[in-house]
Amino acid sequence: MFKHILAPVDGSRNAMVALEKAAALRALTDADLTILTVFRHHSPLEASLSVSRKDDPENVDDIMRAYAREVAESAKARAVALGATGARAFVRSGPVARTIVAFGREHGVDLIVIGSRGLGSVEGFLLGSVSHKVSGIADCPVLLV
Repeated sequence: MFKHILAPVDGSRNAMVALEKAAALRALTDADLTILTVFRHHSPLEASLSVSRKDDPENVDDIMRAYAREVAESAKARAVALGATGARAFVRSGPVARTIVAFGREHGVDLIVIGSRGLGSVEGFLLGSVSHKVSGIADCPVLLV
């Protein structure tokens, strides 16, 4: 059936529910489970308008990367607790939907399990959710949870 399942997570409740479904499917099929957290790169203008504490990294991307790593590692710990002992977690930067699909292609994923709604922005509400975009451009099946 499935050999490699990708579970993109953003820290939202729906993403964690999708992760639980991915872990359950992994158990049924003995597939590899990969967790991916994608953060969006901020332009220098956005970075100059951002507020951060003086002991935080100066670069907003560094702050976002650190947070994304926390989200990915927390999701990995949850997956391991659900029995996915070989789960791996990755962090990438870029346009979220395209980065998820490109990562899946590069790693030979044959199923993407994603939450139907995450921590999207007003832009996502107006232009469509990440999950909707992923389901439209992915080469493999996408399970929306």
